[in-house]
Amino acid sequence: MLLHEIAHCRAGDKGTVATLTVVPHDDADYPALLAVLTPQRVREGLDRWVGGEVTRHELPLLCCLQFVCTGIRGGGVTVSTELDTHGKSLSSRLLALDVPLRRG
Repeated sequence: MLLHEIAHCRAGDKGTVATLTVVPHDDADYPALLAVLTPQRVREGLDRWVGGEVTRHELPLLCCLQFVCTGIRGGGVTVSTELDTHGKSLSSRLLALDVPLRRG
């Protein structure tokens, strides 16, 4: 399934750093997201736009995962003329990831 089927994402960006916070629609899906949405998986899925490290912060009381993505290609939002390096665009790309989860 695609990640957007079970979660939404909030995004922010400053320079060459983007923060992407993934929030499941149902808190019961949080453990499954912990298992499959690793920093490596996010880095691989956003490789075209993220050139640096991806760090995951787990927020269990809020049932969400925050990913800090560094080395945004093109210099990041403040210098790039491309929309693809903006946090909002990256969050849409992240939600398009195919994750090995099943409903029901």
